[in-house]
Amino acid sequence: MTKRTPPFSPEVRERAVRIVLEHQGDNASQYGAIRSIAAKIGCSGETLRNWVRQAERDRGVRAGQTTDERERIKALEREVRELRLANEILRKASAYFAMAELDRRSRT
Repeated sequence: MTKRTPPFSPEVRERAVRIVLEHQGDNASQYGAIRSIAAKIGCSGETLRNWVRQAERDRGVRAGQTTDERERIKALEREVRELRLANEILRKASAYFAMAELDRRSRT
């Protein structure tokens, strides 16, 4: 599995979010500021809205998982997958060797 590179760097994301938060009072709504700034940086309004919402969660302004919590959950899920795979391999190996031992005993 290859990792894709996001089209916008973290610096661009942070700057865009900061600009939205600074200029939301200049527009009728926060989404008005988002649409205006998204057009200027070349991303969709929905993409920038998602960045703003995640930044609000990271700051504790909005309920939900922070970026650190999401990364931790993702790492734990990956570890669980790997452990389940290892357990399945061990289970199959154990059954194989148990059958081999039974077969060896039945021949003697």
